Amino acid sequence: MRTDENEYIKDIFQLIKSLLNFCEYDLSIKRNEINLSCSSNDLTKVLLFLKDNPSLSMECLIDIAAVDFPENPYRFLLVYNLLSVSKNFRLKVKVKLSENESIPSINEIYTCAGWCEREIWDLFGIRFKDHPDLRRLLTDYDFIGHPLRKDFPLTGFTQVRYDNELSRVVSEPVKLDQEYRNFDNLSPWEGMGKYLPGDEKSDHKDD
Repeated sequence: MRTDENEYIKDIFQLIKSLLNFCEYDLSIKRNEINLSCSSNDLTKVLLFLKDNPSLSMECLIDIAAVDFPENPYRFLLVYNLLSVSKNFRLKVKVKLSENESIPSINEIYTCAGWCEREIWDLFGIRFKDHPDLRRLLTDYDFIGHPLRKDFPLTGFTQVRYDNELSRVVSEPVKLDQEYRNFDNLSPWEGMGKYLPGDEKSDHKDD
């Protein structure tokens, strides 16, 4: 990014600091993008401010991303990626949530948010208060669990198959035909050693 663009981002940064004075937040610049962290209670007020203020005009919500940190007290991080087309800059609004905490829907602020929130509810289990139609979007309606949580098993909880007798697809608990086996393979990064795996089982070894 050119120096004049860096200065422009810094000017926007200082402008937000001077105007946003009705809540607590943390503001920083990382990789030439402005990051604003706030609480879930202040989210709607902050987004309305960023969208409606004519000096900022964050009129476009690009997407909403979620990240799972199961070892942290605040397990989830929501990232709202905003774009100001008229002012030509981007901004990320970040909110931390505990596992059972819900967050207000922003569907009335950005109408495209409804689909993003449904996807996050489906894959992470984060509940959005006052969402007009919070249903699963990518998985089946009777799907168990939320597959993008890091504690979700790779095999899942259920599997589907076509039942010839019933003439329909049925859902049933996952049954693995073979137990997991840990193969002792050579790592391609370690190179060949003097002995190969399994040599210890041989009665004859070279000295």
